[in-house]
Order: sequence, then structure tokens, then C-alpha cells
Amino acid sequence: MKTFFDRPAPIVAVDLIGAEFTVAGAGGFIVETEAYTHEDPASHSYNGQTPRNRAMFGPPGSVYIYRSYGIHRCLNFVCQAVGAVLIRALQPTARLDLMRQRRSVENPVLLCSGPGRLCQALAVTVDLNGQSLADDPFHLDVPVERPLVSCGRRVGITKAADVLWRFGVKGSPFLSRKL
Repeated sequence: MKTFFDRPAPIVAVDLIGAEFTVAGAGGFIVETEAYTHEDPASHSYNGQTPRNRAMFGPPGSVYIYRSYGIHRCLNFVCQAVGAVLIRALQPTARLDLMRQRRSVENPVLLCSGPGRLCQALAVTVDLNGQSLADDPFHLDVPVERPLVSCGRRVGITKAADVLWRFGVKGSPFLSRKL
């Protein structure tokens, strides 16, 4: 697991598309990611380590979880050289009943389409920050063959907004936004 993540974040972000990811049995297939590197002004690691971003400086294959706008949680997988991949959306396939209960929605397209929705559906909390993806409650199976991938601009940032490091399954209805 560690060697998969011990690579540049943009490469890992593409290779995660189509991976099966669950937290305590709830989850599905990763359909959308965004990459960030320490040289990227949009990255939380750009200005160095702080108490908030400490997990980004941890080993590749661990998770960095933070609150966005003080409300939503965002799940990132730590990569080589203080990079990270934000998991933006899943196609839910496992424990939809539980995810529907957590999100109070029936439509599977709305369960995990967006970082905040995804974390709510999977019950990802900041208590998991810094934990290894190789440990419970996480389970990740990287695909041998991945689906057709599109790329585009990252969402919700102003710095380095033109960088094409957002990746997703081409035509998937489960993306947070069209690519």
C-alpha cells in the first residue's frame, strides 16, 4: 500500500479512479479525485507544517482529514513529497442503506457526490486523521484496469485554479460536477 502512494499526487490521483474504497464496510468505487503537491499554492502543505495539516506530512498511504468552512469534512490520501489526493466522489455500492440513513437521502447519486457528502455517508471524522489506509476501518482495492478518465480544473479554489489535476470517470453521473 505504501509504495502505491509513494509517488507524485497527480499520478496517484489518476490511478485511484475506479478503486474500491470502503470505511467500515460502507463505500464504493472512487469516481473523482483532485491532486495537490507541496509546490502547489492551493495545497494545505504549501506554507509548511501547521497543527491543522500535520497529517499531510505523515507517511504516504495515510489519511489527511480536515474541515472545510468549519462544516464539511474532506478526505485526502497522503502521497510522496507532502502531496495529497482529495477524494471528491464515489459511486456507492456497499451499505447503501447505512449511507442513506447517514445522509437522509434516497438518491444514490447524492450519497457520495462531493467531499462533504462522501465523508458524511462514510462517517469519516477527524478522529481518523493521520491513520494508515492499510488499517481498519479502511479498505482500498486499486483497480487492475481503470475506466476511461477525464481531467479538468479543480473545484472551489482560487490559487492555481487553472491546473488540470481533477480526474474522474468519463460521463459518470456520480461526479460532484461535470468534467
